[in-house]
Amino acid sequence: MKRHGDRMGSRQMRRIGLLVLLPVLSTMPWPQATGPFSREPMLGAVRLFYAPDQDLSRVDIDLVDSAKREIDLAAYVLTDKTFTEALIRAAKRGVRVRLYLHPEQPGFRRQAAQGPFWALMHTPGVSVRFKGDGELMHLKSYQVDRRQLRSGSANFSFTGMRRQDNDLLVIDSVDAAGHFVSFFNALWARPDNETIQASR
Repeated sequence: MKRHGDRMGSRQMRRIGLLVLLPVLSTMPWPQATGPFSREPMLGAVRLFYAPDQDLSRVDIDLVDSAKREIDLAAYVLTDKTFTEALIRAAKRGVRVRLYLHPEQPGFRRQAAQGPFWALMHTPGVSVRFKGDGELMHLKSYQVDRRQLRSGSANFSFTGMRRQDNDLLVIDSVDAAGHFVSFFNALWARPDNETIQASR
């Protein structure tokens, strides 16, 4: 009986020790990066999502619906109806929305089929610039309120978010979002950018 009691007491002591140690571990800094990227900063916590097992549009819509101040989005393709409508809702509740896009957007070729894209361009609070000539503008990223960054392989299209093999990363980090803002501002300021006004 004594040995059993000793084992029980030892287990309880280990549990108490772990409970004491957990708050200390939670306040410890991130470990330093090693290997080929050791000079790059480690920025924040990451959530990963994968299509087609998960509907990535729900992640994007929830993120945009949470915005209170600003959204900066860089996109190769912007055709998904529900996501575009979420951006319109954000602008209508006072969120500043900046869109930096690849110039050959399907919304310009199929006006009737891409009504939400045209409505988005004419929504107050939305600014749109298109990359000039040159290589592809191939990003699929945006930041929300300088606190969260979305990136990954999924285009903002119905198939890209739901049917294709794609990933989506949400990074909870003021530093990561701020890093993207600096990069986005450089894209936004390119001298050969175009602002294309859609006809009503």
